[in-house]
Amino acid sequence: MNTNRFREQTMPVYRNPALESRWNGPPGGIFEGPVGEGPIGLPPQDAYYAEIYAAREDGGFLIPEVPFRQIDPRFYRQEVGDPFGEAPGTIVVDTADRYLYLVQPGGRAMRYGVGLGREGFAWSGRGLIQWKQKWPKWTPPNEMIARQPVLAKYSADNGGMPPGLDNPLGSRALYIFQNGQDTLYRVHGTPEWQSIGKAVSSGCVRMVNQDVIDLYDRVRNKAPILVI
Repeated sequence: MNTNRFREQTMPVYRNPALESRWNGPPGGIFEGPVGEGPIGLPPQDAYYAEIYAAREDGGFLIPEVPFRQIDPRFYRQEVGDPFGEAPGTIVVDTADRYLYLVQPGGRAMRYGVGLGREGFAWSGRGLIQWKQKWPKWTPPNEMIARQPVLAKYSADNGGMPPGLDNPLGSRALYIFQNGQDTLYRVHGTPEWQSIGKAVSSGCVRMVNQDVIDLYDRVRNKAPILVI
C-alpha cells in the first residue's frame, strides 16, 4: 500500500452510454448537451442518480428514495481510480475523507460516501468480512446498553431488534472480524442519509441502504477490509 497516496483526489469517470457519445476528450472535461441545454459536467445528470437512489422494494420492505440532491455529490456512488493499491476485492475505508472503496481490477475502485463513528468510538486496522447478512437483526452490545439503558429491550436476552426500516443496521450488514474475533463493528445500511459524510455513529460504517445493497452484491465473504 502506498501511504503517500491516501489523500490523493481521484476524478470520477462514468461510463454512461447516453453521454459518452458527446465527449471525446479527457476525463473531467465538459459534456456539451443537446441544442438548448447548458453544458453538462461530470457526474452525469440527475436522471442517473434518481434511478440508483430511487425507492425500491427489497426483502418485503419498501426502501424510501434518497434525496440525493441534499447530499454532497462527492459522496455519490461512483467509479474512480484506485488511490490505495490494495488487491482487487479489498474494502478500504478512508475515515479522513469519509469514503469506502471497493478495489476493482485494472486500477479502478467503486467509491461510496459513508458516515463514521464519532471520536472515541471508531475502529481502525485490518480485518475480514467474516459474513454478510440481508435485513439483519440488531443486538446492541452491552457497553451500548450501559450508556443507553432504553436499548435493553433489544438485548441478546430479549432477542434483539427485528429487521426493518427502523433497524439501525438497515438493509444489509457486513460483519468485521480481526484475528478470528468479532470486532463488533459493521459496514451497514442506514435510513439516516443525513449522516453520510459525518462522524456521528457509535463506531460502525454507515451507508445509505441503496449503496450498501450494491456493495453487498459485489463483496465476497472473507473479503479483506482496511480501515485507516
